Amino acid sequence: MIPEIHELDRYLHDTLGVAVKATPWQGASHLPPVLRERYEFAKAELLGLPILLMIDRSAEEQAPVVVRKHMEMLKLKQEAELIYVRERVTTYNRKRLIEQRVPFIVPGNQMYLPMLAIDLREHFRRIRRETSAISPSTQVFVLYAVLRKAGKELIPSEMAALLGYSAMTMTRAFDELEAANLAEINVRGRERCLRFIGDRRELWENAQPFLRSPINKRLFIRHTEGADGFVRTGLTALEHYTMLAAPAYPTYALSREEWKALQKRHKIAVVPSQDPDAIGIEVWWYSPKRFEADGFVDRLSLFLSLKADHDERTEAALEEMMERFEW
Repeated sequence: MIPEIHELDRYLHDTLGVAVKATPWQGASHLPPVLRERYEFAKAELLGLPILLMIDRSAEEQAPVVVRKHMEMLKLKQEAELIYVRERVTTYNRKRLIEQRVPFIVPGNQMYLPMLAIDLREHFRRIRRETSAISPSTQVFVLYAVLRKAGKELIPSEMAALLGYSAMTMTRAFDELEAANLAEINVRGRERCLRFIGDRRELWENAQPFLRSPINKRLFIRHTEGADGFVRTGLTALEHYTMLAAPAYPTYALSREEWKALQKRHKIAVVPSQDPDAIGIEVWWYSPKRFEADGFVDRLSLFLSLKADHDERTEAALEEMMERFEW
């Protein structure tokens, strides 16, 4: 059995509620070498329609117009409806396959079957249905691209080293960014290469529906030894970046690991914000030190952390800060 068939069967069952039971096609030996060398073939029946699956096993993608020509060659050899199958197809090539009217299935992601009037984008729908936000690691990737002016094609292993995540985490980030239509992915040999869509300002604006506040937890504690060494955030940082008046208490941002370590070193006293010795603590989903400058959190993370604050002075200061941001 061709390995991809199991995943394909499961995908069709989960999305359409049908059992396909594809089996290897024996007629491949009579095909031209260009087809035999590129594809493996399986026959099945889908919703009463005989189909032949062209399973692309090559490491490199090919142009959709070439796939169309291969289908036309194969159509001369048999009568079943042809469906192109590939484990991974870039957003750009998926659009071109549809333009070429090439029926295709990317298991777990999308299927386009015009002969059955089916166009399902399961991966895209799942991301938007389950959450309107991307994961913290993917958000860090977006912030890196905007703050560090990343314009070239990027690969998972390279980004993992730069951002301190595993290669697997960065691979998932690539998938999320492509699914959110914030980036396009091309395959070069065995390497996936990502390029963000648009310039840095466009990326920031297009990403807004998916970005969330970095704050996991906010509380007030009595001033603790060593707290001044943490990165400043909240209105304390906004005062630094704008003409906003100084807040009544300083606010510091910590990663979850830093917060746990602080709790182990000191007996933390949670107090009301009115306490004269109170300081604000924000525990972030990702390290606030990653993009900090001169002891203050970066402007973009600060904006995300405060954009839900509807105080007029805060809103005006945030607008001022972003107007000064150098794109």
